[in-house]
Amino acid sequence: MKHTPLSLAVVGHTNTGKTSLLRTLLRDSGFGEVKNAAATTRHVEQAAISDGLETLVYLYDTPGLEDAGGVAAWLEEHTDNRADGVERIQQFLASPAAQTEFSQEAKVLRQLLQSDMALYVVDAREPVLNKYRDELTVLSWCAKPLMPVFNFTAGQDTAAWTEMLARRTLHVSSSFDTVAFDFEGELKLWLNLGIMLPNQTVLERLTSMRQQEWAGLNHQARYEIADFLLNVAAYKQEIGEDDNPQPTLHTMQEQVRQLERQMQQQLFRLYRFYHNGSVGGDWILKAFYQNPFDSDLLKQYGIRTGTGAATGALLGFGIDIATLGGSLGLGTALGGLIGSVLPNMQDISDKLAGKQTLYIDPEALALLAARALDLLNALQTRGHAAQSEITLNSGTPPFTPDKLPPELKKARQHSKWSSLNTQSPESSRQERKEAANSLQQRLG
Repeated sequence: MKHTPLSLAVVGHTNTGKTSLLRTLLRDSGFGEVKNAAATTRHVEQAAISDGLETLVYLYDTPGLEDAGGVAAWLEEHTDNRADGVERIQQFLASPAAQTEFSQEAKVLRQLLQSDMALYVVDAREPVLNKYRDELTVLSWCAKPLMPVFNFTAGQDTAAWTEMLARRTLHVSSSFDTVAFDFEGELKLWLNLGIMLPNQTVLERLTSMRQQEWAGLNHQARYEIADFLLNVAAYKQEIGEDDNPQPTLHTMQEQVRQLERQMQQQLFRLYRFYHNGSVGGDWILKAFYQNPFDSDLLKQYGIRTGTGAATGALLGFGIDIATLGGSLGLGTALGGLIGSVLPNMQDISDKLAGKQTLYIDPEALALLAARALDLLNALQTRGHAAQSEITLNSGTPPFTPDKLPPELKKARQHSKWSSLNTQSPESSRQERKEAANSLQQRLG
């Protein structure tokens, strides 16, 4: 059964974050223009939210109210105060003043009259001023349900605003920060809107869709991270027993860094940050471009590289494995390496065959996993209006180097699981799909 879409106007004073709100609700960082300047939006812009079958909500981004006090004064002077609010607003819209000095306000009021209800966006950092009281008075004359939405709420006390709104019988409001995103906050916004409507079916469908979508995104994102880790764990290179491993190690590190950036961009696409041209720039992920093989970064995440000759040979630290074997003796070297922290030499057959097999070490895998989950958390708590650089949280790795998940251990024995070995991403991805599904569950 088809339902009539909800028509929702987003209104408020200039530069309170109306376009930012729509960007986050639409999951589209490219909607409209967001600047720290007055009256960025000059025209009404329409957008829609669909569940894939039909449109559920039409959203209208309106220009900022700049002189509601002037409109209120015009209405007092030029309209009969015995007429109802809608009649007085219609008289205003038919006047020359609506085409000239109050053209921005006229666009807002005209859209509100055509909508089912409105979100009134409040910058929680602002004190309660007379201009906001004038806005609410003029908007109330449109006789449409109005729900205040507090933006930029971090560290702000909204008690004065809440009291002022209550005196205007606006008792239902929501907090929804468009920079520091909270998914539960979005669900509460839709729920509160439903309280004000006689028919809640459309919003119930919308919240159900959003919950399924959010869970699906989380699952897919963790799968992408797991798939990336398996790709890296299976990556190996073979060199001669007496060859200097440094050039090969350098190449492997660079290949992994490129693969990590591809995974990061995939997470951006999943969470629909890709429309914003700035996302392609280095600045937004600057913190994530630090070399994952940097020992200082390992310390930042609390990843210990251990002590002794074996861990000195870890990939990226530049100790020649062949020299290690010669200086310590083959038995000592193998005893310290095989099955321990450094699987860079598969078994004794490598030594007998006169070769070295180089892998990405467990410490680097733990760091890559922690950093990927850091990025995921940042994207899940980032509003689509955010303009700041994404920072590292330096969270706890999901596993320790000495206890690699069995899926990553298995990847060591399946070189075809790495596109860096096969140069064929799709075939290797299919082969490691089952392991990726298992590993993503371990990632939380």
